[in-house]
Formats: sequence, C-alpha cells, structure tokens
Amino acid sequence: MKKKMLLLNTTVLLGLGGILSTPAYASTIQDMESQKSQIQNQRQDVQSNIKAASDELTRLQAEQDQMKAQLERLTIAEEENNKKAQKTEADIKETSKQVEQLEKEIKLLQEKLEKRNDILKDRARSLQESGGNVEYLQVLLGSSSFGDFVDRALAVSTIVDADRGILKETKNMQDELKTKQADVKSKLASLEDMKAELDEMTVQLAAQKKQKDALAKELKDKEVKNEELKASLQSKDSSLANEQSTLEQNIKDQKATEEAARKAAEQAAKEAAKKAAEQAQKAAAAPAEQADSSSAKAETPKASSNDVAPTSAPAPKASNVVTVGNRWVGNSAYVFGGGRSQSDISHGLFDCSSFVHWAYSQVGVNLGPLGSVSTETLKHAGTQVSSSQMQPGDLVFFDTYKKDGHVGIYVGGGKFIGAQSSTGVAIANMSSGYWKQKFNGRVVRI
Repeated sequence: MKKKMLLLNTTVLLGLGGILSTPAYASTIQDMESQKSQIQNQRQDVQSNIKAASDELTRLQAEQDQMKAQLERLTIAEEENNKKAQKTEADIKETSKQVEQLEKEIKLLQEKLEKRNDILKDRARSLQESGGNVEYLQVLLGSSSFGDFVDRALAVSTIVDADRGILKETKNMQDELKTKQADVKSKLASLEDMKAELDEMTVQLAAQKKQKDALAKELKDKEVKNEELKASLQSKDSSLANEQSTLEQNIKDQKATEEAARKAAEQAAKEAAKKAAEQAQKAAAAPAEQADSSSAKAETPKASSNDVAPTSAPAPKASNVVTVGNRWVGNSAYVFGGGRSQSDISHGLFDCSSFVHWAYSQVGVNLGPLGSVSTETLKHAGTQVSSSQMQPGDLVFFDTYKKDGHVGIYVGGGKFIGAQSSTGVAIANMSSGYWKQKFNGRVVRI
C-alpha cells in the first residue's frame, strides 16, 4: 500500500513539475526579454538621434532669432538713411536757390561797379581836360576874378567831395562783393560736401539693401530647413512613441500571461494535490500515509522570480576699448547720424563717430557731448601721433566722401574696429585693399 501511495505521490509531483516548467513558456519569457532588450537599445538610439536633432533645432532657432533681429536693425537703418537722404536732397535744393540768389546779387554788384568805374573814368577825364593834374591851390589862384575864385573853389570842393563819396561807395561795394563771393564759395563747398555725403549714403543704402536681401533669403532657407527638421523630429518621435507603446503593451500582455500561467499552475497543483490526498485517504487511512500525502503537498514547488535588482547610479580698463565693441559685430547696422540716442544704441544703430564715442564711454573716457560728436571733433580730441607709432586704442582716420570722413579704433595687426556703412560694426583690414587706400595717416591718441 505504501509503495502504491509513493508511486501515486511521485506521479503527482512529476505532473506538477511539468506544468510549472513547460519549455514553451520558458521560451516565451526568453523571447520577451530578448525583444525587450532590442527595443530598449533601439529606443536609446532613437532618443539619441532626437536629442541631436533637438539640439540642432535649438541652434537653428537661435540663429533665426539673431537673423531676424539683424534684419530689423537693417530695416530701421534703411528707413533712417532714407530720411537723411531726403533731408540732404532738400538742403541741396534750398542751398542751390541761395546760390542762385547770390549769383544774381553778384551780377547786380558787378553792373553797379562797372557804372561806377565809367563815372570815375569820366570824372578823371574831365579833370584831366580842365587841368586836373594841377594842385588845387594853383587852380584857385589861377582865377581871373573874385567870382571866378569862388566858383573855382566851389567847383573844386564839389569835385573832391563827389569823388570821395564815389570812391568810398565803390570800395564798400567791392568789399561787399568779396564777402558775397566768399559766402558763395562757402555755400558751394558745403553743397559739394552734402552731395558727396548723399552719393556715399546712396552707396551705403545699396550695400545695406543687398545685405538685407541676402539675409532675407538666408532666413527663408533656414526657415524651410527648420520646418523640415521639425517634421522629421515629429515623425521620429511618433515612431518612437508607437514602438514604446507596442513594447509596453507587449510587456503588459506578457506579464498578464505569466501571471495567468502562474495562477493556473498553482491552481492545478492544488487540485492535483487535493485529488492525490483524497485518493490516498481512500486507499488507506493510515496516519503514516496521510503524513506522506501532507509531505507531498508541502513540497509543491513555487514559481521563481526573474526580476533583476536595479543597480545604484553613480553620484573695464582703458585698454579694453579695442574689445568692448566686439559685442556689436554681426549685431549692428550703420545709420548715418545714428548712435546719438539710447534707443539707437540699444538697437545697435551707429555711425563711425558715435561708435567710437560709445566704445570710449564704456571704459570711462568722455569724448565730449554725444549729440555733436563727429570726425571733426574726434580728430581734435587727443594728441596726433605718427602712423609709425600707432598703438591699439588709437583713433585712425580715412578720407572717404571727404577729408577725415571716417574714423575707427586701431586694434593692432593692421586692423581697426569701426561702424562701416556696409557691415555695421566690424573689424576691417587697413593694411591692404580699400581701407589702405583710404587711410590718410592721421592717428590720434586719446
């Protein structure tokens, strides 16, 4: 009877062992773990690509913002320079009218002088014919009678007074003519300077317009690439989300399957053990056999866990004037007459002299009133030195549309920093090319 019970219990245990360690079930677990590892690796690769793409997107957006800001500056500069050009045109027309009026006045003065000259010539000729070269006393003493004496005295007095008045008026007219001629020359010189400035501004506007158009095209290209990158990132993110969702669902399903199998195995073991116990009780009621049945029931194997425990994670000086302007390189625009208000400075809108004034103000050096700063005031702001002794921080001057029409700050190595018409604030080479040709040798040390 004991042998029969032992055989029965062994059979039950073998049956339970087969249920709890089915090869197909183990294979499913192994496949799931392998799939999980593969998807995790794939997810890491995709996330790495997404991070790289996100970083690139951030960089492009920052560049786009910077380009938009520069485009806005150029637009403001273009508007301001257009206003300056229109005002200069108006000044030229007004000055031209003044010149025309002065020319008319000069012509009238010249006509009057010619008449005065004719009168003087006639007077001189009359005196010559009547003995004008004789001394006045001889003229008076040569009278034939007292009446003749009085007439001659009156005539001589009248002639002297009239000549003196004509000569004085003539001299005054000549002086006035010289003054008006000098005024005309000054007006014409000013007009020529304004015309040169206008021509220069026209060139500057064309250069800035070209730069603006180029930036606009570049901005558009960047926007297109940005959108393409954004769409690509969204596609990758969607694909990753789908894979992650699929993985999570597979894991969830597999865990549910595993849990169901575990519970089924436990239930089957319980039922088998119960059935074996009942059969054993029916076969023999001996206490020993009941103990064996209880022992067989107690030895029912438990499902093992495959969880892996997570591992712990490891724990201003004056010398700076040559560099203070670097912050505006690529972030500024040239405006003729700009840089003389806080609004202009905040937007990076300078002309050459206002930039130099700003740069020195940043290192505690005042170069005079900001509102009236110009190349003319700056060339008298310090001590002029030889170009052979040029040092970083010195002011360098160039003959552009006029003498000393442009100024910058020497930075060393044959280069200077300044607000240029086509680039805004930039570092330019004065040892070759355009700026070498325009450098006039004037160097001022502040």
